[in-house]
Amino acid sequence: MPHQPEPATAESQDTGSLILLALLALLVGAGAGLMGAVFRLSLTRADALRNSVIAWAHDAKLGGFLLVVVACTAAAACAAWLVRRFAPLASGSGIPDVEAVLQARLQQPKAIVLIPVKFVGGVLAIGSGLALGREGPSVQMGASIAHFFSNVFKCAWLDSRALVAAGAGAGLATAFNAPLAGAIFVLEELFRRFEPRMAIAALGASASAITVSRFILGDVPDFHVVALAYPSHETIPLHFLLGAAAGLLAVVYNRTLLAALVAADRLSRWPVELRAGLIGAAVGGVAWFAPDLVGGGGEADISGYELVEDDA
Repeated sequence: MPHQPEPATAESQDTGSLILLALLALLVGAGAGLMGAVFRLSLTRADALRNSVIAWAHDAKLGGFLLVVVACTAAAACAAWLVRRFAPLASGSGIPDVEAVLQARLQQPKAIVLIPVKFVGGVLAIGSGLALGREGPSVQMGASIAHFFSNVFKCAWLDSRALVAAGAGAGLATAFNAPLAGAIFVLEELFRRFEPRMAIAALGASASAITVSRFILGDVPDFHVVALAYPSHETIPLHFLLGAAAGLLAVVYNRTLLAALVAADRLSRWPVELRAGLIGAAVGGVAWFAPDLVGGGGEADISGYELVEDDA
């Protein structure tokens, strides 16, 4: 019987493709980690600048109040203009857009355009006090970096798709300083199934992203929580009540957000810069009276809470 090398050749090609995918995932993760770390540093500086301006402006009374409102209005309006003018797909969190790209329902925008707009627009919007998270921009920028490398190395569609998802997960891992969360996000949210190739790419990208980001940001936890005391049997019913109350508040909050979106759609004829400016003005007014209420809330310090251990 003649020798048939085709299966072995196909297997070796698949192995070579997997090795290349793993190496590219490390490269993509490093890029996403670098971008995410710089983005986080920029947001921290923007928050500090906003708080210092608000503290300084309180000495100017009415003039200071107008300064804060105008500054937040201008920052939000500028962010909206950048998105509308240069990269419309950079609007919103970006995570639904990444999912649409992975499902071949949307064309991935060019990284050279999307990343600067997403970065600068995110710093302006979040820095002005809007309650936006850093995870959405980090996910979309990570996916864009992955798409750029997949084009440079002319990857096939399946490998390109895996890299884009891995880059998105690396961005999420950097945003939360949680490498496993980035990989799980890829498998559970983006693909919703386990694939060995995808798992290898996601874990490799998240690991290299965390390595780079911790080199820049430091190897410290994002949240500092004191040790919690063991609850007594008498307090267990209170935990159920707390969970029910939190679930009820979450439903009310989600419905309020949906109602706000419907209300915002009625203003679709207004220029997006005007709508964004009005939101920025409202946030600036809140920031003047209660600076701790603006922003995403991720920097809130919960390390100062002390719990009294139950002697029982």
